[in-house]
Amino acid sequence: MPAPATLHLWTGWPHVLRSQQFDPPALETVFREARLAEEIINSGGSNLLKGKIVLTLFYEPSTRTRLSFEFATYHLGGRVLSSEAAREFSSAAKGESIEDTIRVVCRYRPAAIVLRHYQEGAAERAADAAQDARTGRPVPVFNAGDGPGQHPTQALLDAYTIWRHRGALEGVTVAVAGDLLFGRTARSLCYLLSKYPGVSFRLIAPPAVQMKDDLLAYLRRHRVPFVQTDDLTAGVRGADVLYVTRIQKERFEVTEDYERVRNAFSVTPAVLEALPAHAIVMHPLPRVEGPHSELPTAVDADPRVVIFDQTEAGMYVRMALLKLTCAVERGRSWPGR
Repeated sequence: MPAPATLHLWTGWPHVLRSQQFDPPALETVFREARLAEEIINSGGSNLLKGKIVLTLFYEPSTRTRLSFEFATYHLGGRVLSSEAAREFSSAAKGESIEDTIRVVCRYRPAAIVLRHYQEGAAERAADAAQDARTGRPVPVFNAGDGPGQHPTQALLDAYTIWRHRGALEGVTVAVAGDLLFGRTARSLCYLLSKYPGVSFRLIAPPAVQMKDDLLAYLRRHRVPFVQTDDLTAGVRGADVLYVTRIQKERFEVTEDYERVRNAFSVTPAVLEALPAHAIVMHPLPRVEGPHSELPTAVDADPRVVIFDQTEAGMYVRMALLKLTCAVERGRSWPGR
């Protein structure tokens, strides 16, 4: 049965593979459901996903993404099966393709599959293979990060965090700082926010890890203003949001290349002095520990730093997505609504 016509769902539903799938009306639907998810948790949870099992299949390490999906499932009354180190401890180590793995697990009747993979494009390949053999319906696949590609549920929770603090996404100026070459969270957020009028970006990074040309071409094509700079202090002036990412050591093939940029910048209290009082500071985490951290713990007391509100928002957004993909097709809704 198709989803109720009153809901505005996204391109490619029920899969969540890329930020480009979501337009503002679709985001409004997700945000509205995320707000309801907060209320559901505060009132003791839900049985909306009772009898359903969500598979978290992770070929790369994760803490926040995997656990927030799992907590989201449990808060909705569902259950989780998890493969946390699938690259080493699954048939992938024997050379099995992602398509065959997905075809096998779909025979076990999961309600949804949450996939993190080291190869860009793996989530799309998985979605093409994810089908319920009995009904022919697609099994929802959530891209929880595909190499240097995208991380759309992170972008959704980031946008939700900005929306909660500002009340709107239109007209926001976002300074995105850090590893923009390999940073899939930064790429996904730029794709998502570019759907809104008046949005502009400051792309702050050492030249070696600046944003890829494909995203820059996308911004130009959609006439989204942006500037590129390696000057962190200048880049944050006048911004509404400072989105910080770490330099990702694991993406560098040559250690010396990483060493040249690892300490390229740090958002110190002095840098935050240039950031407007109304702004917020975000980070997808994890951050590097120690005195050379890109976001030192010394700034955590600044009320503009909302990184832990951001992680909490991830659970609400993922609850919303699970509801909109695993329960809506049966016409179910939140209890009492």
